Amino acid sequence: MKVYDKLLELAKKQANYFCLLDPDELEADKTKDFAKICEENGADGLLVGGSIMVNNKFQSNLKLIKESVNIPVLIFPGIFDFVSPHADALLLLSVVTSRNPQMLIGEQVRAAPLIKHYGLEAIGTAYMIIESGNSTSVQFMSGSLPLPRTKNDLAVVHALAGQYLGMKMIYMDAGSGAKYAATDEMVAAVRKNVDLPIILGGGIKTPEVAMQKAKAGADFIVTGNVLENNPDPKLIREFADAIHSVKR
Repeated sequence: MKVYDKLLELAKKQANYFCLLDPDELEADKTKDFAKICEENGADGLLVGGSIMVNNKFQSNLKLIKESVNIPVLIFPGIFDFVSPHADALLLLSVVTSRNPQMLIGEQVRAAPLIKHYGLEAIGTAYMIIESGNSTSVQFMSGSLPLPRTKNDLAVVHALAGQYLGMKMIYMDAGSGAKYAATDEMVAAVRKNVDLPIILGGGIKTPEVAMQKAKAGADFIVTGNVLENNPDPKLIREFADAIHSVKR
């Protein structure tokens, strides 16, 4: 069964939890342990990637992560060729909220030959950058204006465009280090209008907020920075339990 089909099955039952691991921020000896901790404490999948790579640890750490867990490992690419055989699938992002052609199609064209070469499952994903209260790495590196956090109608039409273009998932992201997550109202508006699974990340700092976003309609909740700052297994379990409490 393809990873995408597994994700669809998960989304039919309950809200789900993804941990985001930035391989550039992890030492090799800690990478495997952190991936295992996430799995053991309820994570349904791991996203691996970041907006930039300074230390060039992506391939080696991704391989360690994949070898350490049985849950899906998905590449969450930045604007570089983050394509590798050491993953179950890749979120092939098109930044539909951008007007930068490199983010809409340019990077995807560059990545396509490697995706084919490795036989990697690519999950077409409409990626939406949401205003977060801070200037985030993804906003800066992509050269994209975020959607205003109070403009639910803009979020809806961009998500619909992604669906009509044939994307398989919607990813609403306030970005790494976000001050605020996307509002419940925006998530609910998108959920009401699109049929695709919704991934939501950025600015989700507590299990209570994660649960609210799941109730609003997000199918997959992502946490990243909050775990980098506090990689406590108890906190991971609290996030997983809060998110999993929202049934479909």
